[in-house]
Amino acid sequence: MPPLRQLSLALQAVRRTQIQTRKAQQYERLVVRSCSCSASPQSQHTVIVSSEAPANAQLNPTTSDLSPPPTDHRTLAQTHNLFVTSPYSPGSPLILPNGAYVFQKLQAFLRAQYPQFGFREVITPIIYKKSLWEKSGHWENYAEDMFSVQGRGATSQIPEADGGEDGEFGLKPMNCPGHCLLFREEIRSYRDLPVRLADFSALHRNEISGALTGLTRVRRFHQDDAHIFCRPDQILAEIEQTLKFVGMVYNTFGLGPYKLLLSTRPKDSFIGTVEEWDRAEEQLTKALNNTRSEWAINECDGAFYGPKIDIILKDSNGKEHQTATIQLDFQLPQRFDLQYQASPEELETGSQTSMDAGLDPALRRPVIVHRAIYGSIERFMALLIEHYAGKYPFWLSPRPAIILSLSSDPNVLEHVSRIQAVLSGLKPQDAPAASLPSSPKPLPLSTIHLPVDVDTSDRPLGKKIAEARVKKYNHIIVVGGKEVERGTMNMQIINQPNEEATVEMMQKILERDLTEKEHSKKTVNVGLDVARQYFETLVNSFL
Repeated sequence: MPPLRQLSLALQAVRRTQIQTRKAQQYERLVVRSCSCSASPQSQHTVIVSSEAPANAQLNPTTSDLSPPPTDHRTLAQTHNLFVTSPYSPGSPLILPNGAYVFQKLQAFLRAQYPQFGFREVITPIIYKKSLWEKSGHWENYAEDMFSVQGRGATSQIPEADGGEDGEFGLKPMNCPGHCLLFREEIRSYRDLPVRLADFSALHRNEISGALTGLTRVRRFHQDDAHIFCRPDQILAEIEQTLKFVGMVYNTFGLGPYKLLLSTRPKDSFIGTVEEWDRAEEQLTKALNNTRSEWAINECDGAFYGPKIDIILKDSNGKEHQTATIQLDFQLPQRFDLQYQASPEELETGSQTSMDAGLDPALRRPVIVHRAIYGSIERFMALLIEHYAGKYPFWLSPRPAIILSLSSDPNVLEHVSRIQAVLSGLKPQDAPAASLPSSPKPLPLSTIHLPVDVDTSDRPLGKKIAEARVKKYNHIIVVGGKEVERGTMNMQIINQPNEEATVEMMQKILERDLTEKEHSKKTVNVGLDVARQYFETLVNSFL
């Protein structure tokens, strides 16, 4: 018997023993909401905690004791005007400007991390011919969850893609087939691997209408989707690196606790051989054990083309959601005939497997690691809305600051306008207070832009402050005649999820401690240059 198969049988025997000997309290049931490149959502799955994790393994901690918010994300989102829904497009939320700001910040945050993890972003079509989905296996295994579209596309010169003038198309539920098309456009050497492709394209899945809920269960959504094409000897390193990526992101947002689940081969509706599935599960098992974190086996819930590691996040109400996912795929490389020139070591050992059947001896097939950190950005936004309960970190907040005028004096209004321009990043603090020039120049891409609002209405200051508090601004800036004379502003720090760290940041910028009065009121009188530096530091520190 091949050693690989012996190892597989041994692993299965260990699992059976675990099931027989583990006490009832070591079992738990989770409602797992599938996302990323996974198969159709299922209602419940039995989760078995793995004894292969080290004795000192712990549930991945981020935040500990979260107090439940007063209500769910749909109501909380109204405070910041984040999104609305329409019966004209069920399951496809309409994102308002404030919501788009948060959405784009989430994208920008991941984009900023891609270089250190080796990802390059691509843009792929939303619609493909039915023949592509048949080739990938989605049409057979996922068709009922896809939107079918009748097209009038031009005929193709490639027989396998020729759907005719009025062929059937499918809106993509996932990006993997498109990324396979990109990979096979070039002849790859073993030196070129791993190739890491990231994609924020919109995806569509035909969820049943009764399951649609706000941002958590939708039909149109965006993933921070990526696919890593690597050699078999690179799999372990890529999975471990991805788990580190997940940990870094979730710690930044203060989310958690979260669990790691290994979802194994479905009982039916899977492609490939059992041997390939066993090999893939063994790779993921080894990576999970190396994390020295708690993980569990989620029997028979793998995608139809490979097993996966799902990250299950507990929200502020104690409800669990699937967010990030890491999936190992030996099937799509065969279906799309993906290949690379083998390394000298691979040639020397003759390390061809069933995946490489039919290939020239000098070639090998890559393995695909499907990866999403947020999962659905829309669902991740919903979790953040409830997690922060209106107190957003400054760098992510759709309402970081508002400037209130004490009077309608022209000098005060001019100073308010200057403060807004400087703090929002439109002008440097020493720029003239003129309006937009007749020949504007492009702003630098590196400039940090912030949506700073103003309220110069002729109302009592108390009412304007009360309204700003209700709208959950992170800073309330008050400007009157004295501030005009001094070229300063009164800035109050409020509504911060980490107020202590924010105050420390202000003291660092001021190069002094706040006075007792300033500290008690969280209010300080500062100049334009100090305020802008403070804002930029808050953004870059992800506070």
